[in-house]
Parts: sequence; structure tokens; C-alpha cells
Amino acid sequence: MKSVLHPLRGALAALCATAALAASPSAHADYPDRAISLVVGYPAGGSVDLTARLFGEELAKRLGQSVVVENVGGAGGTIGAQRVARAAPDGYTLLLGSTNEMVIARMINSAVKYDSVKDFSALGVIASQPMLLAASKNSGVKTAAEYLQKLRGAAPGSFNYGSSGVGTALHLAGEMINQSTGTRAEHVPYRGVAPLVTDLMSGQLDYGMLVLSSGLPQVRGDKVVALGVTEKTRSPVAPDLPALAETPGFESVDISVWFALYGPAGLPEPVAAKLRTALAETLKSEQFRAKMQEAGGVLAQPGLDPVAYQAAETAKYGALVKAAKIEAQ
Repeated sequence: MKSVLHPLRGALAALCATAALAASPSAHADYPDRAISLVVGYPAGGSVDLTARLFGEELAKRLGQSVVVENVGGAGGTIGAQRVARAAPDGYTLLLGSTNEMVIARMINSAVKYDSVKDFSALGVIASQPMLLAASKNSGVKTAAEYLQKLRGAAPGSFNYGSSGVGTALHLAGEMINQSTGTRAEHVPYRGVAPLVTDLMSGQLDYGMLVLSSGLPQVRGDKVVALGVTEKTRSPVAPDLPALAETPGFESVDISVWFALYGPAGLPEPVAAKLRTALAETLKSEQFRAKMQEAGGVLAQPGLDPVAYQAAETAKYGALVKAAKIEAQ
């Protein structure tokens, strides 16, 4: 008697065959065959947006397709990140992620529903840049040593520092300085860098935490005083500015903002491999290095494991959130 395949079994067999084909390298041999969207969780003009635009140009050259930067601002970068987490895992919707939305946000905001490890494919770290501790010219403080001397001799709460908001990398860099030096400058959150700089220049704010690319023009224009950058060593972008860690009392200060490439979770390995290769080639480009340095950033070392790097950064910022007693809202 001739056997007949049950219709359901036949459908399952066809589905398995289709899945196997989709998982095979040949199924993605033409990737990418159309434009790629590179999502940025912030408005145009900031450091994340600028990094995305410079990186997007390089990615387009290496993949042979247009890379369109899409600004999806709001909620400290988390709206854009959420969009990518929910996107089809086909390599056509990527995220230029940064410290705030990929590490800090979920620690302080209970409304963030995505998991930055489980819901994304981490493809590689692109660049980082230090933050800058700056002083008002009215403060009379010109060095990190003078800052330390003044705060150690004052009652807690006598001095303040500003950042671009509660729970941002800038806020937590300020808390790292408090923790490392045993001093207590009170945090003043601002809605963005512009009003912070205005108050710092007028003397209404004693000290401010700025991303290096935002603070450097104010330093060069003699509007604020640079006390030091927050990475362990001086930045090649501004080698004349000391690292805070060079001053006794600040030795454990080592923190930066960083930028990395992500796709949605479940990205097919052949697609992920093409993106990782394109990123690695970009990091070796001297032209890209020069452009990023001009924008205040330093390229990551090729081969840096993005998963391990993010895990270490999560532990670092988690300790700072706990020390600063910032509770999830």
C-alpha cells in the first residue's frame, strides 16, 4: 500500500526546511540588498548622533548600501532602543547605543521594559570619550588639587555640581568623584547641557560635569576652567588637559561615555558576522579615527568583546547608582 504523508506532518516538514534554509549562510548571502536604518535615541546634534553619522558613512562604504541615521529621541534614549529591540532581526534596523540607554536606564527607570543584554545582539564597541570636571571662573579654583582642598575643608552641601540629568553618565561621574575623594558636592540636575553651561559661566553653579566634546569649546574659549578628564589617562583629543587620576585623591576616578553597535536579539549569524567585519575594518581606518578624534571620541580597540565590556560597565555604574542612593522610579 502506498503511504501518504499526513498534511500536518507535511506542513511541519516544509516549515523546518524553510527554517533551515533561513539559517544557512546562503540565505543571507545578499545582505544587505537595501538601505539600513541606524537608530539614534536622541535628537540630532549630540555626541551620539554625531558618532552615528560618522560611523554610518563608513558602514555604508563597507556594506555597499545606504545607511540612514534615524533620530528617535525621548526618555533618555530608551524609546529608540525599544524600537530596535522590537524590530525584525534581519539586520536592516540597528542601534547606535550609548551608556545611558544600554546600561544605566533600567537601573533607575522601572518603565524601561527591554533587557539590554537579552533583547539585543551586541556587535561591537565603536568609541568612547571622557567626561570633564569643569569649574566656574568665579570659584577661584584652577586645579583638581585646589578643588579637593576647598571641598575637604567645607561642610557637606556647601558646593554643588551640575549634570544633564538624574541618572545620566555625567551625574554618576560626579558621584564617582564624590565617592573617590571622600568629598560631597551636591548634585544639581539640568535639562540638557546648554542651561548647565550658562549657569557655570555666570557663577550660579560651582562645578559642572560635561562630556569632553561639549566642554572643550567652553574651555578653549576661556569661559570655564578645566580641572581634569575622567578617564585614567589623558585624552589624545586634548592632551594638555590633565586626567583627574593624576592628582592624589582622585586615583580611582576612571569613567567614560561610550558608543556601540547593536541589532535586535536573534540576528542571523551570517548577518552579524558581516556587520562585525565592517565595524572592525572601520576601527582600523585612520580617516575615521581622525574624524572621531575631532568630534572628541577615541576609537575602541578592534576585537574588544562588547558583551564583556558592557557587563563590566554595568557593574561599575550599578555600584555608583547604589552609592548615590538613586532608586528606580
